[in-house]
Amino acid sequence: MSEEDVDSDESGRPDLERVVAEIRAAVTPDEDERARLREVADRLIDRAERAATDLCADADVLQVGSTARDTWISGDRDIDVFVRFPPDLDRETLEAYGLEVGHETLPAGHEEYAEHPYVKGTVEGFDVDVVPCFRLESATEIRSAVDRTPFHTRYLQARLDDDLAGDVRVTKQFLTGIGVYGSDLRTQGFSGYLTELLVCEYGGFRPLLEAAADWQPPVELDPEDHGRASFGDPLVVIDPTDPERNVAAVCSPANVARLQHYARAFLDDPRTDSFESVECDPLTEADLRNHLARRATTPVAVRFDAPDLVEDQLYPQLRKSLAGITQGLDDRGFDVFRATTFADETAAVFAELAVSERPAVERHEGPPVSVRDHATGFYSAYADDPDAYGPFIEGDRYVTERDREFTTARAFLESDRLFDVGLGAHVETALEDGYEVLVGEEIAALLDEFGTELATYFDPRP
Repeated sequence: MSEEDVDSDESGRPDLERVVAEIRAAVTPDEDERARLREVADRLIDRAERAATDLCADADVLQVGSTARDTWISGDRDIDVFVRFPPDLDRETLEAYGLEVGHETLPAGHEEYAEHPYVKGTVEGFDVDVVPCFRLESATEIRSAVDRTPFHTRYLQARLDDDLAGDVRVTKQFLTGIGVYGSDLRTQGFSGYLTELLVCEYGGFRPLLEAAADWQPPVELDPEDHGRASFGDPLVVIDPTDPERNVAAVCSPANVARLQHYARAFLDDPRTDSFESVECDPLTEADLRNHLARRATTPVAVRFDAPDLVEDQLYPQLRKSLAGITQGLDDRGFDVFRATTFADETAAVFAELAVSERPAVERHEGPPVSVRDHATGFYSAYADDPDAYGPFIEGDRYVTERDREFTTARAFLESDRLFDVGLGAHVETALEDGYEVLVGEEIAALLDEFGTELATYFDPRP
């Protein structure tokens, strides 16, 4: 529906409640969709129960996640089946039983690994996970992260009514539209569970946005009054089922700030397109040249084959490598203006430099002459160096001007000194296997694979 189809208030802007009602209607599954999911989920749960109890009489099976809590968005196709085994089972046996039940439930499924292996597959268009866990009395007794999930489902099922569940769906769609929904380590955003807790805590979508618009991080919420632990994150939501855990720990400061920005924007001017993800058109080579000419910076990129890792392992390594490489460039005087990283079949660490070339010599300050032992050592080190200027005295200390190791960023990035910076382990291995350095207009070579990412980079938005 277009903006013109939504009733407006006296100012001519769409009324917030009418916009929210339209989005709520769009994201709420209809009866046919619910019935279809229920039929498939019941069949899978029954199949899993038979397989699990054949292996362990005390096992049980339950559905968890948003489809169990009725907070799923129309079109979502996820069914999460958890197989719970008694706590006296050892970890190795649980994993073996879990995989056996998974394959019995999903004969065409495949194994994946999070904290322990599980089976993933597709059934009649639904994405299904069959995950083993321990059946525990308290989430504080967990032996793996997935053991918490049944407690989360039970906690929220007792607190979410139809109105709040509808507001959760609207909130999830809003967070998706602004690009901050998802607790994966690529997104570093808001998980479904965190979203549900926030909606419960504030009492709905609109009250959440009104609160977020005025947040002063660090924001600390403790739904069950467990007592505040020290987490040091910009947003702290203490897990109602486990007081030692911050549900919002994965949220980056930037994504907390994005929610604040877009909450203010939506409250000021409610629009349905606030709920829609917008992807930039890929950058053209002509547009790239225009940006480079206008900005007069020097772009550089280190490009290599992307390590064969799941995203939750890959992106922390890319970010560590980005920090190490940019620090290496800054330390050598190339003044990183802005930087990011991309990944697909290949990966790239991309940076814009305010300084592209440095003088052939660099200044090196020694200690004050009055610090006798250190000063004498510094003087002796450079006094007979034919390639150094000085040492001479400036103020109260020795100074020398010596040959600079790298006068261009390319020279540094193509040298073995690149491996002295902090790199992710798998990224370092990939670089050892070979990489290319692109400088200036050479970065046009990235456009085929990363045209959309470069378009976003050169047209940044909150």
